[in-house]
Amino acid sequence: MRSKDVKKRIVQPDPIFKSRVVTRFINKVMLDGKKSTAEGIVLKALSRISPDTKEAVIVFELAVKNIMPRQEVRSRRIGGATYQIPYPLRHDRAEALAIRWIVDTSRKRKGKDMELKLYEEITNAHKGIGDSIKKRDDTHKMAEANRAFAHFRL
Repeated sequence: MRSKDVKKRIVQPDPIFKSRVVTRFINKVMLDGKKSTAEGIVLKALSRISPDTKEAVIVFELAVKNIMPRQEVRSRRIGGATYQIPYPLRHDRAEALAIRWIVDTSRKRKGKDMELKLYEEITNAHKGIGDSIKKRDDTHKMAEANRAFAHFRL
């Protein structure tokens, strides 16, 4: 038997941008509990997008929305065989994956400071190109390829 359900923590909106997505993004960029450093990096990256904060947040949220996957595959063991079963995603899970993919692909880029890498990845995602978009497409392809196993879903 599993332990009791975990209560969902409500993320407070960012004081500058008034957006929960930006707060989640800052928390993902943060390393070793250094939130003020992460806030500075994200603030600089978003100010490169546009000096107007509202416009920058709109571009950022559209970029995240472009990357959000609709389906993912999960492994499930049935009768001694392991199947990759496609599952539709809830909004918060899809958003978390999109944010994670942006930050991870930004960290993999070489030779520049983090704010510039984040800026480039966000603008690429807004345009519909880049590594994060490729990751989303790969996830969708895998879900489509394993659609035959959808009947194993609970």
